[in-house]
Amino acid sequence: MRAGWRKSSYSDAHGNECVEIASLADGIGVRDSKQPGQGHILLRRARLAAVLSDIKAAKYDL
Repeated sequence: MRAGWRKSSYSDAHGNECVEIASLADGIGVRDSKQPGQGHILLRRARLAAVLSDIKAAKYDL
């Protein structure tokens, strides 16, 4: 089965900040939509939820 990749609603029409996700058999795939052939990272659902929580809490902001 082919993955159904979805682009982030925060991506703009100019190709900036383009992240795609897909539900895969082993977890959630995350990739750069500008370079989909370069592969993806695979996160378990619980780990992705933790990363998204950290992002929302600005833990990765400089």
